[in-house]
Amino acid sequence: MWFISLKSWNMFLTMGLNDWAPQLDHPIMMTECICNPISSRVKMAELLFETYGVPSVAFGVDAAFSYKYNQRLGICREDGLAICSGLATSHAIPFIKGEPVWDACCRTNIGGYHVTDYLKQLLSLKYPYHMSNITWEKAEELKMEHCYIASDYMSELQIFQKETKEAEEKTRYWQLPWVPPQEEAPSEEDLARKAAFKEKQSQRLREMAAAKRSLKISELENELCGLEGLLQQLDEVDEAEGTAVLARMGYLSRQEIESAALKVTQSLRKAKGESNEAEDKVDASLAEKYPLTLVPDEMLTPDQLKEKKKQIFLKTTTEGRLRAKQKRFEEETFKERQNQQDEEKRLENPELYLEELRSRYKELFEKVEQRKRQKTNGHHSNGHSSGGVGRGERLSAAQRERMRLLTTAAFDRGKGEDTFGARDEDWQVYKLMSKDNDDDDDKGQEEDEAELARVTSKLQELDPTFVPKSDQLPEHLPRSRPLTAEDYKIALGVERFRCPEVLFQPSMVGVDQAGLDEMAAISLNRLSARADIDESVKDRIAISILVTGGSSLFPGLVPRLEALIRQSRPYLSPLKVVRASDPVLDAWRGAAIYADSRGFSLQTFSMQDYYEQGEAGLRRHNIVYSLY
Repeated sequence: MWFISLKSWNMFLTMGLNDWAPQLDHPIMMTECICNPISSRVKMAELLFETYGVPSVAFGVDAAFSYKYNQRLGICREDGLAICSGLATSHAIPFIKGEPVWDACCRTNIGGYHVTDYLKQLLSLKYPYHMSNITWEKAEELKMEHCYIASDYMSELQIFQKETKEAEEKTRYWQLPWVPPQEEAPSEEDLARKAAFKEKQSQRLREMAAAKRSLKISELENELCGLEGLLQQLDEVDEAEGTAVLARMGYLSRQEIESAALKVTQSLRKAKGESNEAEDKVDASLAEKYPLTLVPDEMLTPDQLKEKKKQIFLKTTTEGRLRAKQKRFEEETFKERQNQQDEEKRLENPELYLEELRSRYKELFEKVEQRKRQKTNGHHSNGHSSGGVGRGERLSAAQRERMRLLTTAAFDRGKGEDTFGARDEDWQVYKLMSKDNDDDDDKGQEEDEAELARVTSKLQELDPTFVPKSDQLPEHLPRSRPLTAEDYKIALGVERFRCPEVLFQPSMVGVDQAGLDEMAAISLNRLSARADIDESVKDRIAISILVTGGSSLFPGLVPRLEALIRQSRPYLSPLKVVRASDPVLDAWRGAAIYADSRGFSLQTFSMQDYYEQGEAGLRRHNIVYSLY
């Protein structure tokens, strides 16, 4: 005879099953839990009979086999109650005269899987940055090593809530792999190597910049020579040929070539680093180039008026470009002069210069931030702005001036009456409310921001420890710190007894069913419905309660279960709860002994019965456990 469980399909290989001869010539003993759907029996029988050709099969309850095996060892009696808590389900099965009473059984869909899954969830929420290490297999291992059943759940919670010494003693730690960071100071050779590499890179960049500048100067000189040659060619030909030359070269007039030549000259002078002393001469020559701009319109013919408009446009464009170039040249000169002065101050007294830079940075930063606050809060001047900010602080200087004009406009006649708008000239007040002041404010803000950026760049260059305030973390946010071994330590405190508590309170994981103690009380109460069972039988059952299954291995489960069942029993009634000799393997041992008994062949469901009776026969199939 052979016996296998539902999870032991690999046993078929050791029973002689192979790919070329998938047939088994001996009976099979299958274990199942109570209330197993008949469809599961049908599918299993179909697989065994039609696929593997087994001669017969018997279905038995694993908890009953475990109880009968421990009865054989003298741990429990003929009348008793088996409480089996397995992987996914828990059962309570009463026994009378060695046979299970199926009508009084109770089942709850809670077991060791739910305990492990709950522990994994709690640890993942507690240590989200170590979720990859908290696997389901590791949670199962931690459950088996450290979890226990609290004798009083609420009292145990209070111990950990108060963080007493007892709570610290009950806390267990799991140290994750951690390698301390090794920070070694760079040696002189490393510093010298880095300095040489940096100098080499700087030299390479300087050479590349010099080559790029030389190439640019060469290109500008060639372009300028071409434009000057084109102007000289126009001087040597008549007007008709000159128009053809202009059309061939892509220009509309001689003035456009002169403007392009002027632009190239300015770019060439800037590339060579020469001063812009010829600006005045160019400005003086504009009047000579565009003589019609100084002649009144009454003295010009229609064709001359058209030419005058062109000359005015060209002259205005040229003057605008020259002014913009002059402005950029002045700004660059000012920056160079300022940088030179800063360098002299730094060389004269580096510490004082650095302190002045810090003070200047603080002043500019506060000024820029103040303007930003005013600009932001100014949009909420309707009374919905945040508290603590006055109206005068929310408004800029231009806005305050507008407000003053509007509030005084109605009383400017000295009568104290609101007659504003009665005269047309009253509306001239809006001409005073231009955006010039706003433009001035924006311009000043841009200048301050540019100066702040320059000072920030200087500080970052001179002080490696300087961090701009805009890059600093707010005060309420934690600063980064090097990780230590404590950051890689998983603490199991309240989780040790909170997770197994789901066996008694399944509602903790969302399962609205009875716990182990309630299941025992329900089974004993269901026995009362039978007329052949009196209170003395229930007393005999109560003194032989066997706890089996893998989830019964938690320390403290038997005393807790006994204390809770006693609360549902009459006062001073006898009660005894014991654990199976081997809660995990006793079901297998009991089924193996039963399959090896002489009466086993009479308890099986044969292939002939399967083909004759089908599902109805499997529904009626039950073995007799008292044949033990």
